[in-house]
Amino acid sequence: MITSKEFTRRRRDLMSMMEKNSIAIITAAPERMRSRDTYFPYRQDSDFHYLTGFPEPEAVLVLVPGRAQGQFILFCRDRDRSREIWDGYRAGPAGACDDFGADDAFPIADIDDILPGLIEGRERVYYAVGKDRDFDQHLMTWVNDIRARARTGAVPPGEFVDLDHLLHEMRLFKKPAEVKLMRKAGKISAEAHVRAMKAASPGMSEYQLQAEIEHEFSRAGASFPAYSSIVGGGNNGCILHYVENNSILGDGDLVLIDAGCEYQHYAADITRTFPVNGVFTPEQKAIYELVLDAQLAAIDAIQAGSHWDKPHQVTVEIITAGLVELGLLKGKVPELIEKGAYTDFYMHRAGHWLGIDVHDVGDYKVDNQWRMLEPGMVMTVEPGIYIAPDNTKVAKKWRGIGIRIEDDVLITRKGIEVLTADVPKTVAEIEALMAA
Repeated sequence: MITSKEFTRRRRDLMSMMEKNSIAIITAAPERMRSRDTYFPYRQDSDFHYLTGFPEPEAVLVLVPGRAQGQFILFCRDRDRSREIWDGYRAGPAGACDDFGADDAFPIADIDDILPGLIEGRERVYYAVGKDRDFDQHLMTWVNDIRARARTGAVPPGEFVDLDHLLHEMRLFKKPAEVKLMRKAGKISAEAHVRAMKAASPGMSEYQLQAEIEHEFSRAGASFPAYSSIVGGGNNGCILHYVENNSILGDGDLVLIDAGCEYQHYAADITRTFPVNGVFTPEQKAIYELVLDAQLAAIDAIQAGSHWDKPHQVTVEIITAGLVELGLLKGKVPELIEKGAYTDFYMHRAGHWLGIDVHDVGDYKVDNQWRMLEPGMVMTVEPGIYIAPDNTKVAKKWRGIGIRIEDDVLITRKGIEVLTADVPKTVAEIEALMAA
């Protein structure tokens, strides 16, 4: 788990990058209504969690570097026994200080009286405008009130600075405690995929396989899936973000499962594709091994000092050449790549950052150039080939094959670590597991 010392270090590191006489403000995630008086399970805003570990809604984090009375201020809900009976324990301002390390904490109901005074006289406000539109309005009302009192000596802030640039660059580089949680998330998710392979059989529904996976998440202590699980059998595997998961798995079909758990706020992201009956057809095997070749080569291309786009370029080259060899594309490989002919079959990039969010924060380019990979970054590698069932440009035997293979890769000083390596992914390994 992330310790209180780690949260303190994060806040200290962020404040060290802020200009003198400044203030940073971050709001908690709101509760989201599901229907009438029921709500979706609450998940804290990722930035707010990263800096505080505080799990409640209706809260505002304020950082004031150099403030003599304390730099870390938290506004939160008051204790309320009647509401706690219905909705669960609240930390309250005292708990915010005792349990979460706040220097000062105040009831959220008092924010109009206290926060404007903290803003007044600060030269800069670090804040992510547009993320919480309701709070944007409150903040601008407070600033305008300070401006209106300028003739009486009130000093409004002179500049707003986007907090995301500093904070998201911090989040991009995972510390050892974060890596440990991501390893655990990867291990739990890998076990869930293995369980799905063992359970799959013709006649099952996609949602039954989803239940096998998500039961394994919960059994192992992961609170949520990190994203909506994708279980696409047959033609559904050609839909990149298919989440209905309500079709029957047919004999001879492939099933594409893209699912990962969230463990203590850190995500895993794994995709595996396998035959429902345990045996690949020749066409399925040919496409699968092409995707696997591309994925393995892309993983080999990841190293500190290489640029972000290199693994993707590798997958494009291998997949395009393979599609030509199989007769699904015709022409010279360099020309096909230049005009993007491969995008009829491979229409997404090879990966993304991974961390607290499954599509995690962090710039992919710096000064308009692909950024260099560095130790502490975690990325996915997920090439795929999707041959639409209505693609009349290819022979019928290829249609409806959708394959993606995805793993999570940590860049280290010594090389790389595949955090999700416990799931079989060669044809032989998958068929042997399913046969057993």
